[in-house]
Order: sequence, then C-alpha cells, then structure tokens
Amino acid sequence: MRETGITPESGKGMNMALVFGMSVFYAFLIAFTLQMMVIHQFGALGMVGGDPTLAKPSYAAFMADYGTAYRTFKHGMLHGFFAGLLFALPVIGTGALYERRSWKYTLVAGGFWVVCCMIMGGIVCAWV
Repeated sequence: MRETGITPESGKGMNMALVFGMSVFYAFLIAFTLQMMVIHQFGALGMVGGDPTLAKPSYAAFMADYGTAYRTFKHGMLHGFFAGLLFALPVIGTGALYERRSWKYTLVAGGFWVVCCMIMGGIVCAWV
C-alpha cells in the first residue's frame, strides 16, 4: 500500500465485483495471447494460412511427427517467463516511470506479472 499510495480509507470505495470481473476478463485475453507464444504448433498452422483442411500433405506429416512436441507445463512456463520478462515487465516499468513510481513498485508489480505469465503459460501449454 505504501508503494502505490493507497490508504485503507481510499480502498473502501472500490467496486470489488467490477474489479474481479474485469480481472477475469483480462486474464482470458492474456491466456488467449499466450497460447500463440507457448504452443509452437500455432506457427505451423500459421504457415498454412490457419485452415488445416487447405494445407498440403506435408503439413499433416509434420503434425503427425511433431504435433505434441514441447507441449509440457515446464516448456510453457519457460515461454511464459520470457513473455512476462520481455513484455509485461517493460510495460509496467514504462508506466511506473511516467507515474513516478518507485523501483520497488516496478519490481513487485512486474514480478507479479512475470510469475502470472509463467503459471498461465504452463497451464495453457500443457492443457490446451
């Protein structure tokens, strides 16, 4: 609370249903984007224009050989880590510079998103 400047009194006026509802909505947007980063097979699908029914036979052969390669929680966490470190942290850091936030705030808020992206990337890669 000290790093954000929020007091217990100012936090009482928040609409928590809206905050949590929008948080879930934003989490779905992040997960949707992360799946493109953590699942390599989306790259192969993109190479054929997004419709596997129109692909050449070599696409089917490739997917038969590599269709589930690198689809583990650990591999998804690796890509989630890089997404958090190289995308979320710089976004948080840039905003913190203009808002004149402390480095502690930047590291805590950015670190939160690095960990979130790791967990979300792991789940998406292993589950989807």
